[in-house]
Amino acid sequence: MDKNQTFYVTTPIYYATATPHLGTLYSTVLADVAARWHKILGESVFFLTGTDEFGQKVAQAAEKVGKTPQVFVDGFIPGYKDLWKVYEIDYSRFIRTTDAYHIQAIQQWITNLQEKGDIYKGAYEGWYCTPCETYLTEKDFEVGEKNPPCVSCQRPTEWVSEECYFFKLAKYQQALLDFYKNNPNFITPKERMAEVVAFVQSGLQDLSISRTTLSWGVPFPYDSQHVTYVWADALNNYITGVGYGQKDREAEFAAWWPANLQILGKDIIRFHAVYWPAFLMASNLPLPEQLLVHGWIKVGEQKMSKSLGNSIDPLVLSKEYGADAVRYYLIKQLAITQDGQFSTADLEQRITSDLANDVGNLLQRMSVLAEKNGMVEVLPGQWKQEELDLQKKLQETLQLMVYEMDRGYFHMAYSHLWKYINAVNSYFHALEPWKLVKTDKERFATVISATCHSLYAIALLLWPVMPHKMEELLERLGIKSIVFDKNYVQVLENVCWDMRFVIQQGDALFKKPEPSEETMNPFVEEIKKDTSITIDDVIKVDIRVGTIVSCQSVDGSDKLVKSQVDFGDLGMRQIFSGVRPMLTPEMLQGTQAIFVVNLKPRKMMGEESQGMMLIAKNDENCIIPIRPASPVPNGSKLS
Repeated sequence: MDKNQTFYVTTPIYYATATPHLGTLYSTVLADVAARWHKILGESVFFLTGTDEFGQKVAQAAEKVGKTPQVFVDGFIPGYKDLWKVYEIDYSRFIRTTDAYHIQAIQQWITNLQEKGDIYKGAYEGWYCTPCETYLTEKDFEVGEKNPPCVSCQRPTEWVSEECYFFKLAKYQQALLDFYKNNPNFITPKERMAEVVAFVQSGLQDLSISRTTLSWGVPFPYDSQHVTYVWADALNNYITGVGYGQKDREAEFAAWWPANLQILGKDIIRFHAVYWPAFLMASNLPLPEQLLVHGWIKVGEQKMSKSLGNSIDPLVLSKEYGADAVRYYLIKQLAITQDGQFSTADLEQRITSDLANDVGNLLQRMSVLAEKNGMVEVLPGQWKQEELDLQKKLQETLQLMVYEMDRGYFHMAYSHLWKYINAVNSYFHALEPWKLVKTDKERFATVISATCHSLYAIALLLWPVMPHKMEELLERLGIKSIVFDKNYVQVLENVCWDMRFVIQQGDALFKKPEPSEETMNPFVEEIKKDTSITIDDVIKVDIRVGTIVSCQSVDGSDKLVKSQVDFGDLGMRQIFSGVRPMLTPEMLQGTQAIFVVNLKPRKMMGEESQGMMLIAKNDENCIIPIRPASPVPNGSKLS
């Protein structure tokens, strides 16, 4: 196997003390998207996930419910595997740290480091967090502080004192600093790298890697009084999962290690960016290429957590909105660089606007129009400048997506794709194929063909995020399956718009959700009872004609345009309008439209919008600005 054509990605392994929550799903979907992306690049992929099953926290949780630790953790495994099946998590191996091969490999690893002199017996006294299996260092609390908070979860720690084995972490301080300097892209985002470097520069202490006060753990070799401390056991799953320490899997280990991408939450970065590289250095093993460190999912101002009672069940979300839609929301709307706010209202809005309107509606309009005019088989068209521009836009999008996916900014990559989706919608709207079919059937056929080619590209590029729905979209184009024997990105970059499609009819690709309680107007029932208004209400609304002097797209938004509108004696107003992709800035600039001008200004994308453009939708669901029948002076008032 050619190492240059392989991709190995991991998730953190999850504590087997509860069913998976939305934060767990987020890490796993990130890894699955990375794995699928590299599959469409034509690479061989290995994707490792699993559960962390040893440690004091697990033993205590099992004791509370009257079960042995093994029976206790066994009970959670189906919940993980079943949920991953619902969300189409296509992992290669699900590792459990209680697996016999993992335990044997850990014992051999410890033996090797003991023989090398990197592990020694001593005694530990200090503050310890049981839920996070974390020892505090001297830098983590003030001298004399009682029960200082854990650096990860902020819970009070407890004082422990016991004999243990230590790993010589301090020995590798300079080697770690040299590695960070020589590999500046080791941690994404860069802000996390700065935190890690500062921590290591402040001085490292040797690391306790065994316990004597519990029995639920990997037995320490040659000392039955000790069990392996959980992080020394757990971190090594990334190598044991691909064959480390197993004679029958040596070729497999050589093929996959080092990992290309390891995904984790920011609360466990110290373990993965400091302890883990030091373990690998001590073992004479290469270090992973990249750690992708994401923020927390928050509800309100708090981190989502089962212990806080604000966690969200991913299974409920999948039943309500569909697994693919939830996957899309997690990838596109949550920036890898910061904590993300989860909102069902926002999720519903994204499903309606991005998925149902931008993608699903484009497919439905195109396919219905083609069928209505007897066009089932679609052949390559006679490309003109409009199609060449669309092809160029796709090439530019691919280059941007490859760059962002390589550095782990998945949300940015798919924002670029959405700009292309908007461009395709604008193309379809501007060419008006429903009119062309009556006057120029050849041009009509070309527009349908270009739209099919564009949808094909969109489906392939969105497949890592929404595998089920994009396979359904491909089937609607007559494409039965994706064959992973080619680099689809390179194929698309070469603009081989020479495909034949057979259009299949079907239901709407995405169902618009009914508004949830979170999005419902609390006065909706009152409004339903009486929607009439008085003449006084009408008089309050100031509606004017204005000329759009300049117009531009808004960075960071797939929907908004920002216009400078001339209202004559009222002066210039800046107005934001959510009309893309149907209406581009070029289509609006220099035209007159009708606006409400006495709305209270509001902030949009950090700037002030000072009015609202009035629009309508035609039978084709296209946005049409309301305009005066003939030019009138700017600032003319409607009455």
